[in-house]
Amino acid sequence: MEPTTFKLLAAGLAIGLGALGPGIGIGIVALGALSAIGRNPEAASQVQTNMFIGIAFAEAVAIYALVVALILLFVV
Repeated sequence: MEPTTFKLLAAGLAIGLGALGPGIGIGIVALGALSAIGRNPEAASQVQTNMFIGIAFAEAVAIYALVVALILLFVV
C-alpha cells in the first residue's frame, strides 16, 4: 500500500471517530434539556442557556477532530 492510502485512512478514522462522541453527547444533552423543560417549564431559559453551553463544548471536540484530520491530510 502507498503512504497516501494510510494518510486518507487515518484522516477518515480521525474525523469519523472524533465526531461520534460529540454527536452522542449532543443527543444526550438535548434529551436531558427537553426532559427538564417538560417537567419544569418555568426554568426553560436557564436550561436552554446551559444546554447551549454544553452543546458548544461538545462541538468543540468535533472541531478538534476535524483539525487533526486536516493536519493528517495536508501536513504529514
